[in-house]
Amino acid sequence: MKKLPIKYLVILGILILTCSVISHKLSGKETLQDYAEKNPETAYATKAPGTPSPSVLADAGDSASAGNPAVQSAVPFPLAEKVTDSIEYETGFFYQPLTYPVIHRITGISYPMSKTDAALLSLEAPPNILSDEEMASLAVSYEDLRYMNILYYDFNGDVQTGELICNKAIAEDLIEIFYELYENEYQIESVRLIDDYNGDDTASMEANNTSCFNYRPVEGTSSLSKHALGCAIDINPFYNPYVVFNKGKAGETYISPAGSEIYADRSKVFAYKIDENDLCYKLFKEHGFTWGGNWNSCKDYQHFQKVPQ
Repeated sequence: MKKLPIKYLVILGILILTCSVISHKLSGKETLQDYAEKNPETAYATKAPGTPSPSVLADAGDSASAGNPAVQSAVPFPLAEKVTDSIEYETGFFYQPLTYPVIHRITGISYPMSKTDAALLSLEAPPNILSDEEMASLAVSYEDLRYMNILYYDFNGDVQTGELICNKAIAEDLIEIFYELYENEYQIESVRLIDDYNGDDTASMEANNTSCFNYRPVEGTSSLSKHALGCAIDINPFYNPYVVFNKGKAGETYISPAGSEIYADRSKVFAYKIDENDLCYKLFKEHGFTWGGNWNSCKDYQHFQKVPQ
């Protein structure tokens, strides 16, 4: 029997899942997302969306809160279940090929969808649509990606479960790094898929969310980011902003996300700062990643990337 291309299997999966959600709603039953919105602690083993985390700037004796506005508009999905071909590193740490529910979740958001498929499914302007020609030359496939489940310590010192999507070539690196961070109780505020923020990198950064895969260009350019390949990750981005010097005709310094300007001054002492003395930096460097904080024309203090050979 002839095997169907994965493109058509994905479309079929989306249709089945969409019909399932509709039937649940029509029958008055509660969907997984309805349950998750009402029971976030149970559904995600994490604090409810919108719970603010305190700013911890501690420079020159300044104890005033000056940081993260905790912008949080996203509703997280339930974590993906482990499948038979998962690779488990330690309890709570595994990675695996993308399952169809995960593919359904990310398609049209972090993973692009063609205009033809969007029209076929009668979708109203998904945030990440490409032409059929662009889709034909896509730089990464579903098969190139891996879904990852990790444990981490949040800013309250509580253990949480996080999820990432990355390139399969760096999955082993990331699982080892996050396990070492966990063993050393390194604090990370949030580890959720960028899809929980509708693929909006700015919203994710403003919420201080750590994320990896997102098929998008480098901010302000048409060149694909290493995030589009699943080969880059941003750690505690609100406290480790993206800084571009002499941007535009005015020659101003551009800092993203908005509100993180105080953390662009790396001479200050504050918690969650990534520098060359930080454990996170040391682990990523040991695994062959480059750090955006070492760049010249701009500084991306949150950013680590590794291009597989």
